Amino acid sequence: MNLLKRCLGIFWLLLGPLSMGYLIFEACQKISAHPVQDVYLPWIIIIIVFLPVAIGLMVFGYYALKGEYDV
Repeated sequence: MNLLKRCLGIFWLLLGPLSMGYLIFEACQKISAHPVQDVYLPWIIIIIVFLPVAIGLMVFGYYALKGEYDV
């Protein structure tokens, strides 16, 4: 079980930056297609809200990888 937790730690550690990159990539595509305020303002808000979530995923994955959640 502890090995599974550590393996999932790698997954969580990688999921944070990958999801943030994907979100920024999608935002750039949508904004470049329709560069009006109604499109880019919600994307900026979504990115600002999701940034702490992505950082939290990375921190959680780091501690899981270090074995802080081992029983």
